[in-house]
Amino acid sequence: MKLIAVAGARPNFIKIASLASELGSHSKSVHWKLVHTGQHYDEKMSDLFFRQLEIPEPDINLEVGSASHAVQTAEIMKRFENVVLEHKPDVVLVVGDVNSTIACGLVAVKLGVKLAHVEAGLRSFDRSMPEEVNRVLTDSISDLLFCTEQSGVDNLLREGIPQEKIFLVGNVMIDTLLKNKVKADDSNILNQFNLNGNDFAVITLHRPSNVDDVIVFKRILDSLEIIQNDMPVIFPVHPRTRRNLYSMSLGNMIDAMTGLRLLDPLGYLDFLRLMSSAKIVLTDSGGIQEETTILEIPCLTLRENTERPITVEVGSNRVVGTKTEKIIEAYTQVRDEGLRESQIPPLWDGRAAERIVRILLDKV
Repeated sequence: MKLIAVAGARPNFIKIASLASELGSHSKSVHWKLVHTGQHYDEKMSDLFFRQLEIPEPDINLEVGSASHAVQTAEIMKRFENVVLEHKPDVVLVVGDVNSTIACGLVAVKLGVKLAHVEAGLRSFDRSMPEEVNRVLTDSISDLLFCTEQSGVDNLLREGIPQEKIFLVGNVMIDTLLKNKVKADDSNILNQFNLNGNDFAVITLHRPSNVDDVIVFKRILDSLEIIQNDMPVIFPVHPRTRRNLYSMSLGNMIDAMTGLRLLDPLGYLDFLRLMSSAKIVLTDSGGIQEETTILEIPCLTLRENTERPITVEVGSNRVVGTKTEKIIEAYTQVRDEGLRESQIPPLWDGRAAERIVRILLDKV
């Protein structure tokens, strides 16, 4: 089997790591190449993740860089088409829901190459999210759809995808976490910031709906102002978020919060150590909702919806929206009562990549 695996952005790297390891163990039956589209290309967002997660050097880097959704998607398609024509794979494997996912998926299908989508079927039912559009379109053209949770299977069946194309396999992001948890425990990040015990919170924000809208962003910061008076809040800041903090004249408000610590983006191991040691995590990230579930750390999702409902069903995650009073209400309850008894979702056992590669070898 000749396979091309595609990674484009930081969440993709975490997902591709376990797949790369498993594909590498089948070298006699799988000839595969890794394509990095360059959608995230700086040292913190890309190179560091490859090193820490022991992902092999990409065979091909498209070096697309940042641009608008249309320009970035089109540029990836133009450059990836030549890769497919040259290497003639039997299957292209894409992960997640970024622009690289749909761009490379479209190229593969238009050239008559089978398409496999890892993390298929997740739905927020919010078409204002660019990721939701990418998810729906990629699933509609895929030949093999690998789901992390039962809701993904149900969504795909409801959308008319034939059952024989759909496979519930578990979560490759959790594969990577379980493999690297002990290594992350050696991180010095807690000592570096004098974080003793677990009486601190972690927050991440990057979605345009939260950080591009000054009213919404201000509501979230108002809640942080209250929380940081109660316990330290550690805030690894996405470049987009940092730009908006100061372009929206919110810098003075941030600077006045003595309990809020702004950090540059962290590598995978440092962030895993930070997150696994926190009392509570606040985020608008999809992947962090899953990681906190396996770590059994309470998560407050600062959105109106989630495409990962299993994290709510098992009890680790609450979708609280972006209104200050709702965030503080949920924070106070979790701080005082802790995490209600939670469970680990089915098949989140560190063997998802193994199942995916076995199915690929059987079906392609």
